[in-house]
Amino acid sequence: MNRDVSGPAEKAQLVATMRAMGRRAREASHALALMPAAQKSRALLAAASAIRASVPAIIEANEKDCAEARAEGQGAAFLDRLLLDDRRIEAIARSIEDVADLPDPVGAVMTEWTRPNGLRIARVRTPLGVIGVIFESRPNVTADAGALCVKAGNAVILRTGSGALRSSIAIHAAMVRGLVTEGVPEAAIQLVQVGDREAVGQMLAGLDGNLDVIVPRGGKGLVARVQAEARVPVFAHLDGNNHVYVHEKADLAMAQKVLLNSKLRRTGVCGSAETLLVDEAIAKTHLTPLVKALLDAGCAVRGDAATQAVDPRVSQASDEDWRTEYLDAIIAVKVVAGIEAALAHIARYGSHHTDCIITADEGAASRFLAEVDSAIVLHNASTQFADGGEFGFGAEIGIATGRMHARGPVGVEQLTSFKYVVRGEGTVRG
Repeated sequence: MNRDVSGPAEKAQLVATMRAMGRRAREASHALALMPAAQKSRALLAAASAIRASVPAIIEANEKDCAEARAEGQGAAFLDRLLLDDRRIEAIARSIEDVADLPDPVGAVMTEWTRPNGLRIARVRTPLGVIGVIFESRPNVTADAGALCVKAGNAVILRTGSGALRSSIAIHAAMVRGLVTEGVPEAAIQLVQVGDREAVGQMLAGLDGNLDVIVPRGGKGLVARVQAEARVPVFAHLDGNNHVYVHEKADLAMAQKVLLNSKLRRTGVCGSAETLLVDEAIAKTHLTPLVKALLDAGCAVRGDAATQAVDPRVSQASDEDWRTEYLDAIIAVKVVAGIEAALAHIARYGSHHTDCIITADEGAASRFLAEVDSAIVLHNASTQFADGGEFGFGAEIGIATGRMHARGPVGVEQLTSFKYVVRGEGTVRG
């Protein structure tokens, strides 16, 4: 599909279109910010019903996207992210319904207190305003992001990659048909209808001040560009270089179960484990079965000297392997000298996304959970739980690894800010 404008006139038209989208989104955000919770929930349920009614059109559009992706030589991971079928579309609809059922965050009192002078102060959740979401080959993000933003009282402008454009247009059209039946402005969820890269540049510039935050959801190249060029705040993660650390007090059967799920359930998601660290105190009993289980399941292993000695199928790991987010059936494996070395390795090579410890030692687990500076830290649980739906958020708009405002799965609460509501009785400051 069309990826770039062909000349100055077309570029000018695209710029004008994007800026108009920003203005419409700002207007819609004012209505959404004041919309009753029940109305937003009804609108989202109507959107889910409209998606179910549009399954044939969505699948037809997706088949064209998939055919084009195969013709371009896209890999299996890309095609897996892109593919929609009856089951996946039903999951999209259910996800919207899950978001509809969540407590409305807007207007919620986070905390309140009374000052000695009688002032009553409350911190109250408010929408962020207008959110820009830039994503690549996951058409389900169209629905997840749209639903979450509406629930949190925000308008959203969506820009997908050209590879998923037909699918996203079909999903967006269905959602809007449902939303407007319950009085939600049509501009509450807008989708850039072309695959032109100039649209991304316009969003990064803020659309004349009409975008309040940008969420990139895609590959490293996209996220790096957004973080480097955006003139508005960004919620994002650059890499998901996630670790599973098998501590000396780990049960072998549990370690193998959690490891295989962390790595191989879906290798192309950002919660997939990319490095296995095995405590040297249990290397003699645990390393061989863990490595062989990975290899026998079709996962390539790149290891240090100790790991290479386990099986001739293990290739030598380079320093770069410890830094790599493979998003494929490949894992780096290293034997470490206890929890100190594991923590040091994660601090040096990790991406602050998701890291896990397998252990029966509560003290070691507590230390790991406290000291690993990642958005998500787990004890005896798969890294593939790094997902807003699994956290009970209904869905997520992305994973944030920064330290400001949002961190981890970005759900409805993370898509709000707050203001202070102060009440007095003619109170003046002396």
